[in-house]
Formats: sequence, C-alpha cells, structure tokens
Amino acid sequence: MAPSAAPAPLEAPELDTDVVARHALAHDASHYLLIPEAVTVPADEAQVIALLARARAEHRPLTFRSGGTSLSGQAQSASVLADVRGGFRDVQVLDEGARVRVGPGATVRQVNAHLARHGRRLGPDPASEAACTLGGVIANNSSGMAAGTEENTYRTLESLRFVLPSGTVVDTSRADADAALRADEPDLFAGLLRLQRQVREDPEAVRIIRERFALKNTMGYGINALLDFDSPADMLAHLIIGSEGTLAFVSSAVLRTVPVPELTATGLLVLPSLTAATAPLPEVVAAGFATIELLDARSLVVARSLPGAPAEIAGLDIGEHAALLVEQRADDPGALAAAVQAAEDLATSLELAAPFAMTEDASRRAALWSTRKGLYAAVAGARPAGSTALLEDVVVPVAELDAACRGLQGLLEAHGYEESVIFGHAKDGNIHFLVNEHLDGGSGRFGAFTEDMVDLVLGHGGNLKAEHGTGRAMAPYVERQYGPMLHSVMRELKALVDPLGILNPGVVLTEDPSAHMRDLKPVVGIEEEADRCVECGYCEPVCPSRDLTLTPRQRIVLRRDAALAEQRGDAATAAAIREAYGYQGMQTCAVDGMCQSACPVGINTGDLVRRLRAEEASAPARAAWGMAAGRWDLLTLGASAAMDVAGALPSALPRAATTAARTLIGADVVPGYRPELPGRGGTVRRGGGRGR
Repeated sequence: MAPSAAPAPLEAPELDTDVVARHALAHDASHYLLIPEAVTVPADEAQVIALLARARAEHRPLTFRSGGTSLSGQAQSASVLADVRGGFRDVQVLDEGARVRVGPGATVRQVNAHLARHGRRLGPDPASEAACTLGGVIANNSSGMAAGTEENTYRTLESLRFVLPSGTVVDTSRADADAALRADEPDLFAGLLRLQRQVREDPEAVRIIRERFALKNTMGYGINALLDFDSPADMLAHLIIGSEGTLAFVSSAVLRTVPVPELTATGLLVLPSLTAATAPLPEVVAAGFATIELLDARSLVVARSLPGAPAEIAGLDIGEHAALLVEQRADDPGALAAAVQAAEDLATSLELAAPFAMTEDASRRAALWSTRKGLYAAVAGARPAGSTALLEDVVVPVAELDAACRGLQGLLEAHGYEESVIFGHAKDGNIHFLVNEHLDGGSGRFGAFTEDMVDLVLGHGGNLKAEHGTGRAMAPYVERQYGPMLHSVMRELKALVDPLGILNPGVVLTEDPSAHMRDLKPVVGIEEEADRCVECGYCEPVCPSRDLTLTPRQRIVLRRDAALAEQRGDAATAAAIREAYGYQGMQTCAVDGMCQSACPVGINTGDLVRRLRAEEASAPARAAWGMAAGRWDLLTLGASAAMDVAGALPSALPRAATTAARTLIGADVVPGYRPELPGRGGTVRRGGGRGR
C-alpha cells in the first residue's frame, strides 16, 4: 500500500504592511502607542496555528488584539499585530442560559443580548461592555461593578480551548485533557506540577497568594491557580485567564452565567466628607448591597453639571462632600422591600448631608447612575488641550479604604493634579482615579507620582491593579507586589509556556524598570470635533463601515498620525495616510451619527466627515449643488427625461458622454450610463400614504 500523503501545511493569513492599515490598528484606549511592522486578520483557529508557526520560525513577536479598550497598553505591538474581531464571534447558549460558549471576537453586550431571554448574563460586567470582547475579558480577568471576586472571569470559567505558542491546542472540556497535555507537552506538564509543588510547600508564598487574591487582582499572572487546581490542564487554563495574551491564544470558552434579578432599587448617600463616606464602609458593605460606588467631591461637582443630575446633588453646595451610590436587587417585591428598609435604617446611623431614599423608578435610577457613569466622559472630554486623560485603578482591603483615599488625595495634591477625580467600587475597596497629564517627551511628574502611589497602595496591603490589567503600565512593579520568589515563579511559567518569548513581549513581565514610561502616546491637535477623542473604541461596534474600511476611532487616529508625521518631517507616512483617507476615511463613512450614541465624550465623527467633504469640494461644485438642492423637483424631472432620451439612442453614445463627464467633473458626481437602466416610465405619485 502506498504511504498516505503528508497533510498540507497550514496557510497563515497575509501580513499587511500597508502604512494605513498599521496605523489604523495600532491605537487602543491606553496612553501608549507602538506602530506594528505588520497587521493580520486570522479567520479561524487553523490560521492562528499557522501564524504561531511563522512567528516561531522567524523568532518574530506576535500580539493578538480585539476590542482595543485596554487601558494599560496590553493590546499593542511593534512587531505583528493580529486582529481577531473579524472572526471568532460565535455565541452558543447552553442549558437554557446557565452556560454560554463564546468566541473571543464577541462583545460582552452581544453575549448578554443572547442570554437576556433566559434572565441570565455574564458574571463580568466591565464598563466597556459595549465594545470589549470576550477575548479581552478572558485575557484581563475582567470583573466590574457587581462582579467582585466571585463573578469575575476566573471564577465563572467552566472550560477553555486555547492554542499554545507551540501550536498545541488544549481543550479542558475533554475528559482526557490532562492526558492529552502530558502527551503533547511533556515538559510543560511536568513544569506545571513542579511549580505547583514549589509554591504549595512554601508557607510564605501561600500566604501572599491568598492575601493578594482575596482582593480584586489583575497584577501579574493568576498564580492562585497553582493552589486552586490539581489538574494541570485546569491549572494552565486559569493561569491563561488574566495573562493578557502572553501565554496563549484563546479560541473559545464556556462560562457559567449568573441570574439577572427582576427588581432593583437605587439610592445616593451624600456625606459631608470623604472620610465620612469611607470610614463606615465595613458596616455599609455588611448591609448586603449589590453595588456600592464611591464618588469624591470633585466627582460630585462634575456629576452635578451633567444633564439630568439627580435632586440629591443638584442643589447641594459641594465642599468636601463625597457620596456612595448604592443598589439593592431582588427577585420578589417583599425581598426588595426588606432590603430597601434595611438600607434606609442604615442611612439613619450615618451623618448625611442630603435626604436619602431608595427608588425603583427607572428615570430616577438613571439620573442617579449618571453621577457615576458620566464621570469619565465629563472629565476626559474637558481635559486641557494637549493632555491625556489617565484612568488608573488600585484596590485595598475595605477597612483600609479610608486611609488609602486620604493618602491618594494627598499625593494628587502634592504632585499638582488639581482636576483629578477619585471614584470606584467601594464594596471591593477598588479605587479608580483619573488625572490629566501632558505626556509629550515623557512626564517626570507622572513617574514620580506613580512611585509614591505604589508605596501607598502596597503599604495599605493592596494590589496595584484591580481590573485594568498589568499591561505595560505596571509590569515593572510586579516583583514589588509579590516578592522575588513568586516573581521568579511567574518568570519560569512564561519560559515554560513560551520559551521563545514570542507572545506579547513587554506585557505583564519586563526587565526594564522604566518600561512604563516608554512608548507614551503623543498628543497632537487636529479638528475641534475630534480632539476630545480618548480612543476608547466604544464607537466601533455600532459603525456600519467597521468591517469595510475604517471605524470612527480609526478615522480620528489616522488624522492624528498624519498630523504627527508631518510635524516630525515624515512626509512619506503623512502622504500615504492622506492619499488613502479620501476613500477609507471619507467616502465610506455613513455619517449616520451612530458613533455619537456610543461615544463617552459625545463625538459625532460624521460631523467631521461632512465638514471635510464640504471643504474638499470646489467652490463651483458647492454652488452647483446648492442650486440643485433648491430646485430638486426640476432636477429630477430633467434627469428622468434624459433617461428616456438615452434609452432611445444607441447605448454607446450616452455611455461615451457620461464617461467624458465623469472624467471632467468627477466619478462621485456623475453616474455612469448602462443600457440596462430603465427609462422614466410609470406615473408621478402624489399625496400621503395608504388609507386614512
């Protein structure tokens, strides 16, 4: 018998080195910017395997990205950047919504829409749920306002299918997952067990891990998996969660979902100071609220200026005030009423600066939530020209939150960050803070502030990243948080899984102590309509042209990059971007304003495109179209008559005439004639619709 033919090698997707493609995909929501050498769009797992094979053969780093909502620089690369948003969007609801199988290209909102009819949702509830994808949610171990440490990605994962840098596919839903991993990756299998023993036999290491992961924690690798799981396959899957694309590519995941309570009541506890809000937090948390959101005085000032600000703060003379936005949820009216009563009883023991009442009214609840959800947009949108809005997050034990907040306020003041805001998930001790900084040429002030902030948070027993991922922003500080022994475990883990170091280098772990201050995104002014853009990507899922040419974010960043290239004397890059922009940036924009509906700072990219189109048109053309708009009825009658005449002539004549006119006037103004076009025909219809 003749030997069977060897299987054909997998074909990797094309690497696109076009200037416009590379610049369009380079930007994410962080304050970093690396321009990739090439970009690519793998369509399926087989193409990912082929991409990894090429990366190994060429020793060329590879980074996977999807939604680009990351705030810590983990979705960028100076080498090859692979966009997985085009594929991997499968969503399969299982067990009537109790579980769901998802691809890394599906957004949280899309998955929750599939689950809604079952009264279920994903456990992770990040604020970027409209744009962030499950690939990013898994890669960053996302949580959110209500997820805490029990409903995050790590805790709700049932099984994971992923591709290792070697090309090996691991599927932990298989009964023989451990046996397959041992057969396919014997050194990795043995190494995981060795690291597990090393950690479990070190009481101090166990203590540190348990303390760090009792809080929200996205700093470094999730080495709690070495304690939580005995199966090497499950251990590896949970190490990949939160690894920020540095250990594997996740092809799909099965997640356990959580129920959506039927009833909700919301209220705002306004207190005279930040200490008055944070000091009683242990008692407030014990009351069982689903969410407890902290807002400092500056947050309240900003929130009061937003449309529809709630009555609780609308007339308040805000001084050093702070507030706790609280919410109770239940499935039946009696349970909700009891929870509301408990909240109102608690309020009587607090030193309130405004009346407190819980409400189930949808409009009042929306007004209350505007105080929290509108903060980022208001502060980032009003940032000084040339500055970057930096949103960071840390976490401390709830009992330490009062002292940590006061310390953070002191640091912000000492470093001159006057317009900063502090807010966050007080129930978890998770603080977010936003500052405006000029990063051009680096920022010594921000570097000095970061050093002091690290000392403050670690001094209060906290973690340097709670939700946003280590990325590049905190990679130099991983050893400071965990100590040399556990840091070495993380480094050995990376070497075991990715011995060539091809997956997302510089993220999570780094040898460079100043890596967090390198590759900072330059700020360049362009048009007034777009200067407020924070490059978050929330606009992208609603854009009609997102899979055709560019998204609104990309239309803006390309104009920024062209302007920056001109400033730096890079005429070739600027010319390439501007040449392609006519079609990709302007002609294919639907100018429908959908982007504004999703933009946190209210930018309508369509307005910018309309103005650019108008400026590009010549004065005679603008005058002619103005006249046409005023006499549209005559124009359409004339065009209809011309169609009748053209139909009566040999087709070569009207085709030659329109070809000449398109050459002279422009193909976007004069349509080309084809013989299959109909004549006028029919009758003119007037009046309203059918029936009265």
